[in-house]
Amino acid sequence: MSTRLSDAELDLIRLAAQGDASACKALYEHHYEAVYRYCYYHVGDVAQAQDVTSEVFVRMIQSLDTFNARGRPFVAWLYAIAHNLIADTYRRTNRALELPLDESMVASEDNPSRKAEQRLVAECLVAALAHLTEEQRQVILFKFVQGHSNVQVALLMNKSEGAIKSLQFRALAALRRALEKEHCYEP
Repeated sequence: MSTRLSDAELDLIRLAAQGDASACKALYEHHYEAVYRYCYYHVGDVAQAQDVTSEVFVRMIQSLDTFNARGRPFVAWLYAIAHNLIADTYRRTNRALELPLDESMVASEDNPSRKAEQRLVAECLVAALAHLTEEQRQVILFKFVQGHSNVQVALLMNKSEGAIKSLQFRALAALRRALEKEHCYEP
């Protein structure tokens, strides 16, 4: 991921903005998985994440003519659309943020004791993440769930790399405090 859009992606965006269906499809196919994962980790429900992701791409098509990269990756614009849609959903339904449990956190072995322990740890983590600010949750999700580098996270969040390092430090400290509060961690 670079700060500058490639000429090929810029051409694709221009074509899609002019109504080229194959260009829209290419943008959708290239960015669907990242946008879906972002939505899923914010709404915690497969069907709702799919609905929000679909709406992101509908809005993308409707607003492509207003897209301005401003030195950020195209997917950052899609994340911003997703973020706004998710925030609107929470405002409308007056729901608190619920983070899903990652299926990969569930043990694949048949040891019920081990599975129960891992389930408790996962529940503690979800409860602790709910105590973080939205920016802190985003940096944790981008960095540790989606595996982006600090430079990539900085681009996605429109911040400097130094600001991301600082935010990550504060997010991890807040996460530790929240885990202690939830009685999931003892120093």
